[in-house]
Amino acid sequence: MDRLIFHIDVNSAFLSWESVRRIDQGLPDLRDIPACIGGDPKKRTGIVVAKSIPAKKYGIQTGEPMAMALRKCPELVIVQSDFDLYVKCSRAFKEICASYTPIMESFSIDEVFLDMTGMSLLYPDPIAAAHEIKDRIHRELGFTVNVGVSTNKLLAKMASDFEKPDKVHTLFPDEIETKMWPLPIRNLLFLGKASEKKLNEIGIHTIGDLARAKETDIQALLGSKNGHQLHQYALGNDDSSVKEQADEAKGFSAETTFNEDIISLEQVFPILLEQCDIVATRMRRQQKKCLSVAVTFRTLDFKKKSHQATFQNATDVTDEIYKQAKKLFREFWKGEPLRLIGVALTNLSDDEYEQLSLFENTENKERHRKLDAALDTIRQKYGNDKITRASIMNSNSGIARKARAQMQNELETKRGRQAKKGTDDNGNI
Repeated sequence: MDRLIFHIDVNSAFLSWESVRRIDQGLPDLRDIPACIGGDPKKRTGIVVAKSIPAKKYGIQTGEPMAMALRKCPELVIVQSDFDLYVKCSRAFKEICASYTPIMESFSIDEVFLDMTGMSLLYPDPIAAAHEIKDRIHRELGFTVNVGVSTNKLLAKMASDFEKPDKVHTLFPDEIETKMWPLPIRNLLFLGKASEKKLNEIGIHTIGDLARAKETDIQALLGSKNGHQLHQYALGNDDSSVKEQADEAKGFSAETTFNEDIISLEQVFPILLEQCDIVATRMRRQQKKCLSVAVTFRTLDFKKKSHQATFQNATDVTDEIYKQAKKLFREFWKGEPLRLIGVALTNLSDDEYEQLSLFENTENKERHRKLDAALDTIRQKYGNDKITRASIMNSNSGIARKARAQMQNELETKRGRQAKKGTDDNGNI
């Protein structure tokens, strides 16, 4: 039996969801005017998260500073991000999609894969079924989607990215040569800018060029694993399954970029503690512990450095993670001005047991565990912004205080970017 996969993608999700709310309030539809979703234009960290088609005609691009967008279009309507609204709309969208098949994979906040294989008794015409889903979402929720239809996830996703909005597209194996191969190489799923540049340099400019090239040549250029995968993608080959549950996290990380130089440990440590608190909280929610912690920092010459340490026993205690991160910073940072700081937890474990040291203060460790549990409970019930550690709140570092506000803004804008198309930070090759 041939596989049948749908990829469903909300058109300009954040803008569409905000537009539906505004229409209900008797306000203009953002999709019909130069408009965007993003941060505060008065702040340097404010960026365009999503834009309307009329805004695109002014040259406004996703990810650019809001101030630059306003220079291009002074009458641009700016609406700040509302993630509570986005989550509500996403759930409603996915609830409709899930009603058509027992196997649905959430690819992002506004994208899903549906495995429609074996559903021919209910939906004998797959194209008609795709139109039915698309039209139902528009009718019941007020926003549009694109649906890509094919025999695997790669081709279905590529198809849904064809002409927008409110369209159904197919990309079956016999259509690859005419529909996919003429596209620029940058359009191939999971191919990043670095690989695009290397391929262009050897005369490969379209997906068809890559498909017709010798795989061994591509592997020599991009590496054995990456070269093989991208060559297979160019041929339209993908055997990955639609998974009801996302793959288990391999690690947890947080990074913050700053507009001002970080030049002292007094500035670093409150930021580092807050990042450790963020990643450790996320890890505990997944009932994991880590064996390794890494700190990352980037200097003004854009050189990024990372240093890692391993614990004797897997831990989920914020204080232990923070102490090791501080130690790494003290050992490896030479005091040069920084513009980025990050923390990552890796080598995750489900191990509930640990070997205690004779010299370890178990009473102190248990006290910190109870503190973490109390913070987690409050945040889970009332939100992340309702409580923080006194050592963070009482920090007298001006940059650290600004960094906290900036970190919150960056987390929101990052979620916005990730909710759109996958980026190089999310696994692009």
